[in-house]
This record gives sequence, structure tokens and C-alpha cells, in this order.
Amino acid sequence: MTQSPSPFNGLCAVGFLARASYALARTPVLALFAASLGAGPEAIGFCVAISTITGIFFKMPAGVVADVLGKTRTLFVGLACFAFIPFAYLLVSSYEALVVVRFFHGFATAIYGPVAMAVVVQVAGNRRGEMLSWFSSVTILGNLLGAPLGGFLLTRLSAGDATRLSHFHLIYGVVAILGLASFLLALWVLRRQTREPEGPQGRTLAGVVAQFKTGVREILLDRRVLLTSNMEGVQNLSLGALEAFLPIYAVQMAHLSAWQAGLLWGVQMVATIASKPIMGRISDRYGRQPLLFWGMWVCALPFALIPWFRDFAVLMALAAVFGLGEAVVTSSAAALVADFCREDHLGSAMGAFGTIFDIGHAAGPLLAGALIGFWGGADYRAPFGIIAGLLIIAALLFRGFMGGAGTRRN
Repeated sequence: MTQSPSPFNGLCAVGFLARASYALARTPVLALFAASLGAGPEAIGFCVAISTITGIFFKMPAGVVADVLGKTRTLFVGLACFAFIPFAYLLVSSYEALVVVRFFHGFATAIYGPVAMAVVVQVAGNRRGEMLSWFSSVTILGNLLGAPLGGFLLTRLSAGDATRLSHFHLIYGVVAILGLASFLLALWVLRRQTREPEGPQGRTLAGVVAQFKTGVREILLDRRVLLTSNMEGVQNLSLGALEAFLPIYAVQMAHLSAWQAGLLWGVQMVATIASKPIMGRISDRYGRQPLLFWGMWVCALPFALIPWFRDFAVLMALAAVFGLGEAVVTSSAAALVADFCREDHLGSAMGAFGTIFDIGHAAGPLLAGALIGFWGGADYRAPFGIIAGLLIIAALLFRGFMGGAGTRRN
């Protein structure tokens, strides 16, 4: 692969459309869809988490496959999931069917995510933090479009009438169109722009298994990689909880509209997009570990405060501060893991890293749903406070155990 800007620009364009599709399918529409089908807090949390659970089991294998068979081919498989699986939402009429479709839709990000990150790391050279942050920011723009668009469409479709099943089907029709657009754009752009040298021919099954084990060791036997990945995982725990229950809190507790609930999620992403490239550049120049430590605090404090307020402006401000904290953490975590890993195992390493933060992302809705259910479904203050405490504990453990651990470049 050449280090021209073309592969990077192509990945950004495709990632924007793919993430817009996925975000529209997820927040705030998914939680409200599940609630409309009769799901309680625990069931809503499970429905939101199930696609991330797919990533837990399949991101690591996807990264290994990319190292063995080529990243371009693996990218197309992931993009095909973005393109075609969303059409199954049009057949959903029960909570159980929604859970099944969400599980299979999770293959889209499980396959695409770690491979795209590995490609960006290869292109970026010594600018890993900055380029990963730019790539993430552009794809987050897709999330920024998807979340408010979902709330807006749902509000307009149900104006003057109760929300019906057909309203959700129309929105997921738009999800399918955006996913198909990302796949078609990839056929036009990425087929020419992300070509890379093929690996050795005649790979044996034993060779593939050996490479898989090597990729696992990159994560599990390196304390620095494990601790860094854990920081991203715990931060994603709070993100997953907010993703699942901020819409429910905004609509049912604060009595805001679905459109305003989408805007709350949107302002959080605006703050992340605006600050992430700057934070990535700072991490490249001055070090990543301090940013990781303090970023967890910037996430924890507004997260704990959100359920204490119902005013839309205050909730917007808290969501924005949380987005800033997310940018500080995520601008450094993946780049620091890449610093610790061998170049020829980037796909495997990014897949394993993705597995760890997906565990956190999946655990967030499940833990929040269980805690909210335990407190009777009406009190979000204690559950959100407990999750915020986990972020602080993770930050302190990171500071204590990392100590003066250095960075290895290979």
C-alpha cells in the first residue's frame, strides 16, 4: 500500500456513510423501538448491547483474517454487512426478532472496524494518534448525522399520532439505503485505492492458527497493551450506558422530544469531533498516558451529573463535556496499543483491542439496565454514579500499574 492520501480519503468517505447508517439504526431509534415492542429496562439494555456482543466474539478473528488474506477483501465483507443486513429490520414485528437482527447487524462493525484501523495505522507512520483521530472524527460525523436524523424522522412521522411499527420500518429503510451507498462507494473507490501486496501463497491451517495465537499474545501477554485496552473498554462502558439510556431518560424522565434526545447525543459527538484531532496531535508530541488518565475523569464527572438535571440546556452542556472526555481518551488509546504492537500483526492487535473495548461497550447497557431495574426503573442517579465510579477506579489503576512503562516501536 502506498502512503498517498488517496487510501485515507477513500476510507474516510466510506466510513462516513457506513457509520451514518449504523448510527441511524442505533440511537435514539433502537431503544425507543425496543420500548415500543414492550421491552423493559433490562431488555432494552440487552437489545442495545447485542450487536456489540457480536464484536466481542468476531473482531479478533476478523483482524487475523485481514492479516492473512488481505485487508481490502476483509473490508468488503464488512461493508457488505452494512449494505444488506439492514433490510431485515423491515421484517421485524417483535422484540425477539429485533434482537436477532441486531446480533447479525453487529457483524458490520465487527469486521470493518479493526481492519480499517489497521489500514490507517499503516498509512499514518509516526502520526498514528493524529491520523487515527482524524479518521475517527470523520466517521463520527456519520454518527453525528445518524442520531439526530433518527430522532427527527421519528418525531415527524409520529407528529399528531402515536408511534407505529411502520414508522420504525421507514427509518430502517433509510438505514439500508445508507449502508448500500457505502458499499457501492467502496466498489468504486477502495478497490483501486486500497490495494496492498498479497501475503504468501499456500497458507496452511496450522499457519493461520499460529498467527491467531501470536495476535492474542500481543494483547494478553503485554501488561501495557492490556491496561491501555482496559481504559478504552471502561470508557466504552459509560458510552454504551449513555447510548442506551440517555434517550429513555430524556424522553420519559425529562419529558423532552425524541428530536431533542437525538440532539443530546449529537452535541456529545460534535464535542468529540472538534477536539479529537487536536488531542491526537498532542498525544503524538507530548505522550499518551497523561491524556488517558485525565480523560477518564472528564468522562466520569458529567456522566454522574446527567440524571440530576432535566433542563435541556444543562443536559446539552453535560453531554458536550462527556464528548470532550471521550475525545481525550480515544485519541490516545488505539495509538498507544499500536505503538506496543508489531507492524505485521496490526490487524490482529486492532481486532483484540476492539474486542476489549466492545466488552465494555456491551457491558454498559447491560449493567445500566440491571442497576436501573434494581432501583425500580425511576432512579438513574445511583446507577449512573456507580458507573462513573468505575471510570475513576480504572484511571487510578492505570496510573498505578503503568508507572514508567515506556513505548515500544517496531
